Amino acid sequence: MSLTPSASASLQPAKMKKDESFLGKLGGTLVRKKRAKEVSDLHEEGKNAINSPLLPSGTEVHPEDTLLEENAERIMLDPTSRENLKFKDLVKVLIDWINSELEEERIIVKDLEEDCYDGQVLQKLFEKLSGRKLNVAEVTQSEIGQKQKLQTVLEAVNNTLRPHGWTVEWSVDSIHSKNLVAIVYLLVALAMHFQAPIRLPEHVSVQVVVVKKREGMLQTAVVTKELTSTTEMMMGRFERDAFDTLLDHAPDKLNVVKTSLITFVNKHLNKLNLEVTELESQFADGVYLILLMGLLEDYFVPLYNFFLTPESFEQKVHNVAFAFELMQDGGLKKPKARPEDVVNLNLKSTLRVLYNLFTNYKNSD
Repeated sequence: MSLTPSASASLQPAKMKKDESFLGKLGGTLVRKKRAKEVSDLHEEGKNAINSPLLPSGTEVHPEDTLLEENAERIMLDPTSRENLKFKDLVKVLIDWINSELEEERIIVKDLEEDCYDGQVLQKLFEKLSGRKLNVAEVTQSEIGQKQKLQTVLEAVNNTLRPHGWTVEWSVDSIHSKNLVAIVYLLVALAMHFQAPIRLPEHVSVQVVVVKKREGMLQTAVVTKELTSTTEMMMGRFERDAFDTLLDHAPDKLNVVKTSLITFVNKHLNKLNLEVTELESQFADGVYLILLMGLLEDYFVPLYNFFLTPESFEQKVHNVAFAFELMQDGGLKKPKARPEDVVNLNLKSTLRVLYNLFTNYKNSD
């Protein structure tokens, strides 16, 4: 049967309405699904915001975080802090120091995380600094062996540092998991305790991301960690002696001590037509210290061994460090000061060095 034009025209709108109705329903379904997904995403975003209220941008929560045991935590250095210039400078100073100390062992450290986690470098460094030999295996490849070595090394380190007021901010697990903040904390403590001849950058702080698992949910927070304060404060953690007491509680007697020391050093320096009137500044470049040691021990110090007219900070540090070597060669104990502190006009450090000479040579002609 053929349809007349009018009949065909009357059926077309009905078909269009049916199609429009189908598309409308389909579109409505898609819109509802889209809105449902948006709501779901928003809900997930809200949940993440609750669980990770302080997670900084650019910090990833790693897949292994989901495998944390209940109440366990994982600490990561914030990427921004890792690129902080003062922090990078601190890491470089520590690496250079380790390499200098372990030069005879032919050990070269390039990366603190990769080179310190297994305990080998830390063992050699502690043995060199403390003069103690630890009973550990020389080379360990297995994780169990490495952690056993770390356990022995860290027990020795902790037993050395704890009595002097150092808070232990490291553990076997944190070091072995290559936690850079824990490794730096440990190295800073060792450097300060054993009076390393280095200048640590002051007021270095970093941010770390702490991931914890509680009731099956990951929680994150950002914590600021202070790695170094001032040199004086860090030294004060373990080094309190008569000069601390003198400066803190009896400053009126300070001039008496300074006068006695000036009289002592001039008694010998006058032989070279030299005279000291001010302790901090006149010993800061190391020249008078070197000449004084030569006079006290009755030998001539070749001029090529030191800078007679030092100009840079490094040249002055070289001179003071060389004077310290002469003192130790003469049988004196290692000075309770760092060359950098003497160069920086630290009165307490300079007094300690000169008083050490005074007690050993006060009867010398």
